[in-house]
Amino acid sequence: MTAVEPVPIGVRDPDIAPEERPRRQKRRRAVKGTKPGWFVYTSLAIVLIASLFPYYWSLLIGSGDSTTIRDPNMSWIPGGNFFENAAAVVNDPAVNFWLALWNSIFSSALIAASVVFFSTLAGWAFAKLKFKGSSFLLIFVIATMAVPMQLGVVPLYILFSDIGWTGQIGAIIVPALVTAFGVFWMTQYLQQAVPDELIEAARVDGASSFRTFLTVGLPAARPAAAMLALFTFVTAWNNFFWPFIVLDRQNPTLPVALSLLQSNYFVDYSIVLAGVLLSTIPLLILFIFAGRQLVSGIMQGAVKG
Repeated sequence: MTAVEPVPIGVRDPDIAPEERPRRQKRRRAVKGTKPGWFVYTSLAIVLIASLFPYYWSLLIGSGDSTTIRDPNMSWIPGGNFFENAAAVVNDPAVNFWLALWNSIFSSALIAASVVFFSTLAGWAFAKLKFKGSSFLLIFVIATMAVPMQLGVVPLYILFSDIGWTGQIGAIIVPALVTAFGVFWMTQYLQQAVPDELIEAARVDGASSFRTFLTVGLPAARPAAAMLALFTFVTAWNNFFWPFIVLDRQNPTLPVALSLLQSNYFVDYSIVLAGVLLSTIPLLILFIFAGRQLVSGIMQGAVKG
C-alpha cells in the first residue's frame, strides 16, 4: 500500500481556481480585521464601570448607617449593616414587602406574557395578512407611541374608579396587556423572519389562518418574543407612576411600597437604598437564568438556511 503524504501547510489547494484564490485571501484578511482591539475593550470596560457604579453606590450606602451618606470621609468599602437594613425593610409594617413583591412578580409576568402573545398576533396580521387599511392601522398604532401616558391618567383613573378597581392589582395589568411598541417590534421582525412561501405551503396542507400562526408564526417569532418579554417584564417591574396613583398602601407593588420608606419626617437613606437593592435581586436572577436562553434564541434567529 502506498502511504498518503500529508499536504504541507501553506500549499495551495489545486482544486481552487486561480481566479478564486484572491477572493478567498481577501475574505481571510477581512475576517482577521474584525477582531476587536484595545479601543473596543477599553470602551466596553468604561461602559461597564459606569453602569455598575450606581449599583455599587447603593451598596455602599445600604450597608452603612443613617450617617454614612453625610460622612465626607465615607469609606469606599461596603459596611456590615446591609442585612440589618434589609431586615428593617422586610419587617416594616408600613411597607408590606412580601405582598408588594408578589404583586410585582404576578403583574409583571402576566403583562409580559400578554404583551408577547397579543403583539405577536397583531404583528403577524400586519406582516403577513393582506387586508384593506393595514398600512393605515399600523401607522396609527405607531403614532400612539408619541402620546405621553400622563395625558390618559385622569380619564383612566375615572374609568377604574367607576368600575371599582382602584386599589386592585388588575388596574395596572389591564391597561398594559398590549403595547404599540410590541406590535411594531413583532411586525418588523416577522416581515423578514417568515417567507411567504412557507405560509402558502401551510395553507396548501389545509391549515387555517390561526393554525398557521401557531405552527409557523410563533416558532419563528421566538427570538424577538424573548427580547420583548424580557424588556416588558423589566418595564412593568420598574413602573412607578401609574401604580402609585391607582394603588393604595394595603395593596402596593414593590416600587410603590419602597416609596413609603421616604414618607417619614426623617429619611434613613441606608434603609431606602437597601430596599432598592432588594428590589433588583429578582431582576438579576431573571437575567442570570434567562440570559443564556435569550442569547441562544437570538443566535438561532440570526442563522438562516
